[in-house]
Amino acid sequence: MNGRFWIETDKGPFLGFGRVELLEKIDEFGSLSKAASAMNMSFKHADHLVDSMNSKNSMPLVEKHAGGGGTFLTEEGKKAIILFRQLEKDVSEFMEKASSGLVF
Repeated sequence: MNGRFWIETDKGPFLGFGRVELLEKIDEFGSLSKAASAMNMSFKHADHLVDSMNSKNSMPLVEKHAGGGGTFLTEEGKKAIILFRQLEKDVSEFMEKASSGLVF
């Protein structure tokens, strides 16, 4: 059984599967444009998502350095990935257990 979840604040969506994947790609490549390209996403959309995540957290998840300086995850960004992936695992285990009695 599969399910999707996301984390919202009172300001709207904060973290979900796509946003966490974007954070992981930024961490992998050290570049927002390369991360966006790897996800077949426009740079503009990726930049919007990063700005959205940063604005909804008390500390930024991503730091952007203009002029080719790269884009990097902060420690807060790395923590967000770890916490989201753990929550994903917990939700998956819950769904598996909760749906074990269902017959399809």
